[in-house]
Amino acid sequence: MPLNIETFRNDIGGSAIYKALSHPLAAEPARTLIDRLRRIGPIAIYDPDGIMAAFATFHPADSLKIAGAYVQSVEHLDRTILGQPARPVTALRESTCKALLIASFDEKRALGQIHHLVAGNIEICSFASLKLPEAMQTDRTRYLSPLNFATNFAFFRDENGHHTRLVTANYWTRYGAKDVRLWCRLYARDGEVLATWTEDCGGPESSVVIDSADIRRRFDLPAFTGQLFVHATGVAGHDIVKYALDTYGDSANVLSATHDANSWPSDLYAGLPAPGDGEDVIVWIQNSHPLAIGRGEIGLSPMGHTPVARFDESIAPFATRALHVSEVLPDLRWPNQIEIHAGKHVVRPRYEVIAKNGRSRIAHPNVERSDLKLDPNLKRLGNLVGKGHILPAPVLPLDTYVSLALPTPMSTVQAHVPVKALIYDSSGTCVAERRLGNLPRDHASLLDASALANGKLKSGYGHLEFVYDFEAGDDVDGWLHALFRYREKQSGHEAETSFGSHIFNTALTYRGEPQSYSGPPPGLSTRLFLRIAPSGFDTFCHLVYPVSDSWHAQSTTSLTLRATNGEEIAREDIAIPASGSRFWNVRDVFAANFLDQAGSHPYIIVRDESCRLFGYHGVRTPAGSFSFDHMFGF
Repeated sequence: MPLNIETFRNDIGGSAIYKALSHPLAAEPARTLIDRLRRIGPIAIYDPDGIMAAFATFHPADSLKIAGAYVQSVEHLDRTILGQPARPVTALRESTCKALLIASFDEKRALGQIHHLVAGNIEICSFASLKLPEAMQTDRTRYLSPLNFATNFAFFRDENGHHTRLVTANYWTRYGAKDVRLWCRLYARDGEVLATWTEDCGGPESSVVIDSADIRRRFDLPAFTGQLFVHATGVAGHDIVKYALDTYGDSANVLSATHDANSWPSDLYAGLPAPGDGEDVIVWIQNSHPLAIGRGEIGLSPMGHTPVARFDESIAPFATRALHVSEVLPDLRWPNQIEIHAGKHVVRPRYEVIAKNGRSRIAHPNVERSDLKLDPNLKRLGNLVGKGHILPAPVLPLDTYVSLALPTPMSTVQAHVPVKALIYDSSGTCVAERRLGNLPRDHASLLDASALANGKLKSGYGHLEFVYDFEAGDDVDGWLHALFRYREKQSGHEAETSFGSHIFNTALTYRGEPQSYSGPPPGLSTRLFLRIAPSGFDTFCHLVYPVSDSWHAQSTTSLTLRATNGEEIAREDIAIPASGSRFWNVRDVFAANFLDQAGSHPYIIVRDESCRLFGYHGVRTPAGSFSFDHMFGF
């Protein structure tokens, strides 16, 4: 059974209660609190905010002797709290308990409301002892403010010639933040703490880089494969830590890119590819909590099929385990796909594909929604928002790359998905169409976008759009996803990325679409982050201008080169036709002297106030190794 916790809701976002109770720094005070209450004897629990069950999920309290449980809201009287039926708090005066646990971070407020009901000789405890140090609290007036828990995890490795580099920018200063810092804790494979430190994020818009090789040298660490927990303090505007994560190696065989981890655990993840011939697909299971994962609580199943093959091993708090797909599902082969049954124990996991030619790449599956319902309105919206939901992805230059696409079911309600593929050249002309039909949940229908586009792209590149095909079926939910895999023809190196659809560039809104990164919909502007790789690598970018309905004929896009300290060095303007795209290399746009002037960790902001672009970034070596992933915005 998955953990009985609410981590994220699409209407309100992430749960600060979840993050407060599962934070690494809450684990030791919670153990101390439970030990103290156990020694005192029978206790009463007052649960005014309804969070005692969440506390007990991460910090088992079954050793406590409970004399009674009390609630403030009459609507909560039908609840059971740690095996005790909830009673009205007005009955607390009758309790014979020796201690009262107030299940709240605001002890003074809660106690002030019921002080007349509590006997004078009763010891009072609360969750106040679990609070983060004041220096880590961005909003000290409201502890459960989301801004106090701007956290995330990153897969982090420096072992056997494999390295990782987390890159972001101090984008919070754009929203008024003054002194942003990252509190970092690195966990080893067994969950033990390797290092804890604080990174200064510098001045406004400064780049932020955490490199595994640098950390290993700084703290004189042994080789490691684990996870990095990052807590941003002093933030404003965004309570999410967004980043690009490059994986690079001592050998050219190791190069890939992924990104921030959606810092709320899910019960299900999907879009995990089965191994191809000679491939080893590893799911890195990284426990995100101070609670061990029990044997059999993590499992894999072929998409659309049961039963679930369970992982027969326990995983310690914050530990990392490599789960080889072929050991659990030995007969499954690409392009079949897999569901991960994660039980809300992990934030979005990473997977690593080691090909038979020795080359490796890392990517991530996506959250599989269990809260969606089929939406018949999406078919009826066609005359209002044109194509409606669009899932755009590059068709990389045909002379160099092969571009493949695999639609991936991403909600439990998707028994079938009606899909068609549209190929656009860079000028915005639709040059090919392929109807894939009403794909069943367990389909393995791989589309060779390069073959479909061959001979039809004037500039040699373009983009693919997956859209709903309502002639094939109308059971849709607005959560269309796909996995995109790219292969460099000469080297054989591969990269892959996955994402979901959105409604793009229309003034009408429907259920939060067109999505906006900040503020209410519609999202009709762009601010994308493009990190620039170090010397020896070439950075490239593919920008797509998808249009659900008619919109501006051309984008008015600026590319701003910023130095390590955030200073603007140079700016170039480009125009992308509606439904078109632009593939470009950083060194072809910005002269070498500008790049040298920008320092060791420059980056580019892709900005457009007239339309919403969708972007992908990549890094390439002279040997043909490359990485590729979609960009993030803020």
